[in-house]
Amino acid sequence: MGLDKRELISQLAERLQYSDRLAHRAEAEAREAARSLATESEKKEDGRAAIEYGSLATGQAARARRVQEELSALNAFQQAALPRFERKSPVSLGAIVDVRTEDEDGYDERTFFLLPVGAGTELTGPGGDGFLSVITPASPVGRALMGRRTGDCIEVTLAGEVHEWTVLDVA
Repeated sequence: MGLDKRELISQLAERLQYSDRLAHRAEAEAREAARSLATESEKKEDGRAAIEYGSLATGQAARARRVQEELSALNAFQQAALPRFERKSPVSLGAIVDVRTEDEDGYDERTFFLLPVGAGTELTGPGGDGFLSVITPASPVGRALMGRRTGDCIEVTLAGEVHEWTVLDVA
C-alpha cells in the first residue's frame, strides 16, 4: 500500500483541531447570544431562548472537551512506535486494511485505517489519490476486523444491511 501513516494521522489531527475550533466558536457565540437575550428583555420567550442558548453553549463546550481528549489519545498513539504489519499480520490498532466485497454490480474495494479515535473520518491518500475511512476498535467494522488476516472474510451489519468483506491486505 505504501501509505505514510504519520501523514494520515496528521491529517486526522488537523480535522480534529478544526472541529475543536468550531466547537469553541459555537460555544462563545451561544454564550453571547444567551447573555444578550437575557438582558434585552424580560419576556418569557426571550428567557426561554436564553436558556436554550445556554444549553447549546454547554453542549458545544462538552464537544470541545471530547475533541481535546481525542487529540490527546491520537497524540499518545502517534508518539508510540507505530506497529509494522506484514501482509499476513493480524489486524490491530494502527493497521491499514484493504477489503473487497462482491455483489451483482461487481467488486467494491475500501480501505480502512484502524485508529483509537476519529471514527467515520474520511482521509485522503497521497496527492489526493483515494480515500481511507478511519475506524476504531469500538466500531462494528473495527470489531469485526480485529485479529483477522489477509484472506479472511468478515460479516458486518450496518444500518440493517449485512456487508461481507474479504480482507485483501494488511499494512
